Parts: sequence; structure tokens; C-alpha cells
Amino acid sequence: MLNRKRTLVTVLTFICLGVICGSAFAFDFSSVEDKITEFTLDNGMKFIVMEDHSAPVISFVLQANVGGSDDPKDAMGLSHFWEHMAFKGTSEIGTKDIKKERKALKKLDAVYAELRLEQDKGIKADSVKLQTLEESFEAAKEEAESFVEIAEFSLIVEQEGGVGLNAGTGYDNTTYYYSFPSNRLELWFYLESSRFSDPVFRQFYKERDVIQEERRMGVESSPTGRMVDEFLHAAFRAHPYGLALIGEMSEIKKYTKEDMLAHYQKYYVASNLVAAIVGDVDPKEAEKFAKKYFGKLPKKDKPKNLIIVDPVQKATRRVVIPEKSQPMLLMGFQRPAGTHPDDVVYDAIADYLGQGRTSLLYKNLVNEQKIATNAMAFASFPGSKYACQFGIYVIPAKDITAAECETGVLAQIDQLLNEPIPAEELENIKARAKANLINSLASRNGMANNLVGYQTLYGDWRGLFKSLDEVNAVTAEDIQRVAKEMFVNTRMTVASIETIEE
Repeated sequence: MLNRKRTLVTVLTFICLGVICGSAFAFDFSSVEDKITEFTLDNGMKFIVMEDHSAPVISFVLQANVGGSDDPKDAMGLSHFWEHMAFKGTSEIGTKDIKKERKALKKLDAVYAELRLEQDKGIKADSVKLQTLEESFEAAKEEAESFVEIAEFSLIVEQEGGVGLNAGTGYDNTTYYYSFPSNRLELWFYLESSRFSDPVFRQFYKERDVIQEERRMGVESSPTGRMVDEFLHAAFRAHPYGLALIGEMSEIKKYTKEDMLAHYQKYYVASNLVAAIVGDVDPKEAEKFAKKYFGKLPKKDKPKNLIIVDPVQKATRRVVIPEKSQPMLLMGFQRPAGTHPDDVVYDAIADYLGQGRTSLLYKNLVNEQKIATNAMAFASFPGSKYACQFGIYVIPAKDITAAECETGVLAQIDQLLNEPIPAEELENIKARAKANLINSLASRNGMANNLVGYQTLYGDWRGLFKSLDEVNAVTAEDIQRVAKEMFVNTRMTVASIETIEE
């Protein structure tokens, strides 16, 4: 997933001057907001445009309000898979001959459908027929592949001066981003609108194999990946945060184009997309191109957010994973969604407990007790759109068990619960939070990421520029109140790796 933390060189300059003058934490963002224009197309797609003419570059970030949480039952991982397919091109990009390619793809899909029917018979399948169909399927794939212009979408972006082309899928959303010279503004609108209005699901089965390999490498062959996977399954009993973002192998192997098309048609609608354009851009010109290119996306209702919520946890949940690797510890505590009024307080607790070398966990477990080589806390996991987990991750030192580190973590939590945070520490937390926000706004791409992120999660990008006020309002009492609500043993989930001999 994307790091939504960086904006403009000109803004950063003003902020740095404020730091020198000792007034950065009272920085007036109104001058930044004045540079922003927003408009919504008739089909519901939202655009946020911020001008910065200091360099002839524009950063583009488009976010779809769909992620792993929205994947259909029996097809988890489909959002991540669609992100891959979005780079495969359109009827004009990525093909040598679209008419012949469509014919070949139709033949390929028909062969696969027949193969799938035979495979689904299980032990009753005709082995001779299976082999014949598998051979036909491979031949059909090869034929369809002969019409593909490999990675043409990416090549066009690169040849036209684009940089940073990439995308990321999380449980909450999917984000696409890159930067262009400012004289390629219209090209971005053409390219980006085309892949969402005219996608061709070419190399579908080939890419499905790629996703399977990603799962093998990231989960099945990775002790850390397996631990996280088991943690999520234990922590969430009802919400899809507890399911694998990449999908289970049995699901991945059975994805169909029909699955993909239905998911795309439901979530990649104009009303579910937000784009931020930051840099050397004329807002009126951007709006003209937006209407010309993205205006062709059909008008459909915005998909509803999930209503399922995990019940309040009533008992500690624990998973111990035997592995031929070093021990590890992952702890989580139930907490509300990122839209909760106390969200900034959870951030403060994470900072105080386990962010950086001055945090409680690092100072005590790593530096003083020397029972860990690393210890950190993070405010929300694996997403923040819905109720999630406050996480703590520890790597034990040599000859130290995860259980010993867990005892050390709980001791630091007890200290937080019983001793009000010192005033100086609270000020340091606020200073770091403000510095992190400012640093996150130090590039065009960072600003664009923040703008779409706030718009998607909170429904208003302006919240980005009000967040410092929320940080300033946090008190020591707030921290202890929220900590006492959250750090309850019955709301705790623990996953650990227990080292076994070779």
C-alpha cells in the first residue's frame, strides 16, 4: 500500500521558514488551500487540483474506493488481481490486432470453461479428456499471447517522460499513481480513463499464475507472512480484514473473467473514483480534459460500505506457530475505525509506545533489557476504514522467546496505564506528528496521495489541513483514557513464532 505522507516544494519552504521562526506548529494552511480547485463530473467522479508552477511537472494519483475488504466471497484477492490487470492495456493499447486478439481470447475462455467443468468433477474427471483440454488450453493461451504488445501501457508512460508508474492495493482502497511533464496533461487523461473505461483482460490466466507465485513467496514460504496471516484469521471473526488480501490459493486458481468483470463493473464506477492532480497545471484545462475523457464513464450509484462489524472480543486469542526460523511476536488490540474522533489519540499512543528509538518499547526492550532487536507499534492494522487492530511487533534477541518479549511489552503497557504521560513527552509526540505531516507534504506525489486519501476516507480533503488542530488538542488524559479502553486482555490477539529445531 501507498505511503500517504509527503507536498509542494514551495509549501515546504514556507514550513521550514516557520520552523526556523519557531511557529511551524501554528502554520496557516489557508495559503495552500487557496491553490486547490475541486470539481465533480456529472457521473460523480471527483477531481482535486492543486497548482504549483515552480517546476514543469505534474503528479497524478487516482484512488478507487475498493480494496480487499470488498472482494466477493470465494474470490478474495480479486481487487489485488484487478490492479494487475489494469496495466494490461485497452483495445487500442497492448494489442497488435484487437479483432484477431478478441477472437483468440474468446476461444481461450471457451476452452478454459470446458477445462474447469472437467476439473470440478474431482475424482470423477476423465483423465484423458483433462489432458487433452489442458493441451488445448495451453495452445489457446499461446495463440492469444501472439497478439499482445507486452507492457505497452507502461512503455508509453516511460517514453513520454513519465516516472514512478505504480499502484497498490490494500484492504481499504486501490491507488494508481505516476508523474508526467506538464505538457503531457492530456495524455494522462487519455491513458488513465482508457484503462478504466476500456479494459481488455488479456494475459488473464498468465497473470493469475503470477498472483499464485506472489502468494507462495509472500505467505506460504515466509514465516513472517504466515504469522501475519494466522494473526488476522484469529483477530477478525466476521470482518474480511481477517481474510488474506491476496486471496487463498484455492480461490486464486479458480478466478474467472466473469468474476473479474462483475467486480470491475461494481466498484470501478465514476462515483467510486477520486483523482488528485498536483503541479504545473491549469485547473480549467484539467476540468476540460476530465469531462472529455473521464466523462464517458457511466453514471452509477456509489457502492455501499460494508456493514459487518466484528463483535467485541470476549477472550484473549492466541496463535503459536512452530517454524524453523527466529521467534517473532505480533500483538493486536481491538480499536475503532480511523474515522473515530479518537483516531489521533491512537496515533499518539503508537508513537509513545513504539515508534522510534526513544519510544517506551525500544528503550526498555531493546536498549535496557536487551531482550529484543526491534520493537514497534502501529496505530491501525490491516486497514483503517473499518474497526481494526492496534498492533505491536517485536523481534526477540538471540536465545529470547516471544513469550518473554510479550511479558516485556505488557509491562510497558501497564506503565502507560498507571502513569500519566509526562508533559514533555506529550509535546514531543505532538512535535513528531506535526513534523511527519509536514514531511508527508514535501512532494507533489505526497500531496496528491494525502488529498485522495482524506477525500476517500473522510469524504473531504480539507480534513488534511485541519489535522494539526486535532494533534494540538490531544491531552495526557485522552491518552490514558483511550489506552485503558483498548489495552484489555480480553480484547487482545497474540500471534508468535516458536523456533523449532532443524
